[in-house]
Amino acid sequence: MESNVRVRFAPSPTGPLHIGGVRTALYNYLFAKKYNGTFILRIEDTDQTRYVANAEQYIINALEWCAIPFDEGPGKNEKFGPYRQSERKDIYKQYADQLIETGKAYYCFDTSEELDAHRKAHEAEGKTFIYNWHNRAKGSLVNSLVLTADEVENRINSGDKYVIRFKTPQDEVLKMEDEIRGNITIDTNTLDDKILFKSDGMPTYHLANIVDDHLMEISHVIRGEEWLPSMPLHVLLYKAFGWETPKFAHLPLILKPVGKGKLSKRDGDKLGFPVFPLAYTNLESGDVSRGYKEDGYFTDAFINMLAFLGWNPGTEQEIFSLEALIEAFDLKRVSKSGAKFNPDKTKWFQQQYMQLKSDETITELFLPILAAKGIVIANEDEKARVQNIVSSIKERAIFVADLWDLSSYFFETPTAYDAKNVKKNWKEGTPELMQELVEIIKNIEDFSSTNTEKEIKEWITNKEIGFGKVMQPLRLSLVGKLAGPHLFDIIATIGKQETINRIENAIAKL
Repeated sequence: MESNVRVRFAPSPTGPLHIGGVRTALYNYLFAKKYNGTFILRIEDTDQTRYVANAEQYIINALEWCAIPFDEGPGKNEKFGPYRQSERKDIYKQYADQLIETGKAYYCFDTSEELDAHRKAHEAEGKTFIYNWHNRAKGSLVNSLVLTADEVENRINSGDKYVIRFKTPQDEVLKMEDEIRGNITIDTNTLDDKILFKSDGMPTYHLANIVDDHLMEISHVIRGEEWLPSMPLHVLLYKAFGWETPKFAHLPLILKPVGKGKLSKRDGDKLGFPVFPLAYTNLESGDVSRGYKEDGYFTDAFINMLAFLGWNPGTEQEIFSLEALIEAFDLKRVSKSGAKFNPDKTKWFQQQYMQLKSDETITELFLPILAAKGIVIANEDEKARVQNIVSSIKERAIFVADLWDLSSYFFETPTAYDAKNVKKNWKEGTPELMQELVEIIKNIEDFSSTNTEKEIKEWITNKEIGFGKVMQPLRLSLVGKLAGPHLFDIIATIGKQETINRIENAIAKL
């Protein structure tokens, strides 16, 4: 049993939140809630060159729509704040200095031109240039390991540009554990001395990330597998500071529907599905990207789908409420291999939730669509009628927006008829038969679905003709095509006079 669980979702505000990021947030949220822990949002905006003004608010809105709101973050329960890295700049320098003082890091004054020359010289010999133990103390590089303390001080005081690099330990075997991937072993001689701090006063992601996770008392770092190569450096930094290392879990990639490569916006554009939770407007270009919310997906369907991209409960069950996901979630059941995104499966989840929601709930969502078509539902009786309609067509709908196409004939008299079905079913003698049916309908007193069906079918039987000769033209008259729920439910819903009007319209037009 985990205790004092504190996890964080730490996106960069460089644009809209990809569903890969949403899934990382979701898994962090599920893990936190399972152990009565805290889910933190931290905005990693140290790279100001890629900062996008509306991205942070978009991230917050997306988490709210997904029903996985953060417990601590910008403007909310800021007990370890601030939660934007750009507002924490003053914190990082002291930790970089601490590493310098303890000999775990060093100043480097090499210019980019000098480093470029080293790279090219190595390439000419068929080698790769790595700044680490085998060359950092040689005179060919300009750093505080080869310069005197006075020379270093003079260079800094005279404004020379510098970076602070981590001094990776030499000849060590680093043993690490990942909650999803198990034991990982690394030879530290293969690692380079990563830059932790720049002379412009900004830390790199590596230093800021470790310091923030430590100060915010993060217990588990649950993040995408793209950060797996950084894990050795992060573990070594914890050791260098003498801090307790959190537990790490690296999540698999979400793959393209074809199975190879990371899912991208381009895949969504090409195959016609969103890759963002909410629609997003690019402030520079004005381009609008689609979102699951605007495409008509229910939050719970979207979250259920997302949970299964890389995790499974170990049973056949696929439909999970958020509460059930929290209870069932286990990092040990997260897959190591990438999860292939399936747009059809996403629609399947949406359709399942469409059926699970009450007719009343779906009716409330359908009313604004009717209002936009000029159909105003003025009282409870009319609303009850709409609810009956919803009940009869819901199983054929994936989205609430589908309901109008599936039910328009309940609200509007058809003005056009499906040509193929007319040719097949409206034969010589059909108008006379339909006119006779009108007279039968006029004489039906109890216009309930059951009674109307009984009386019309008795009439057909007495005439000794095939049911299709009447039923198909009748459906065409009422619906305009051979579609829709039980025919006598349609008749009962639209009422006697409208049924007669529609049959007479069809006789006149066809």
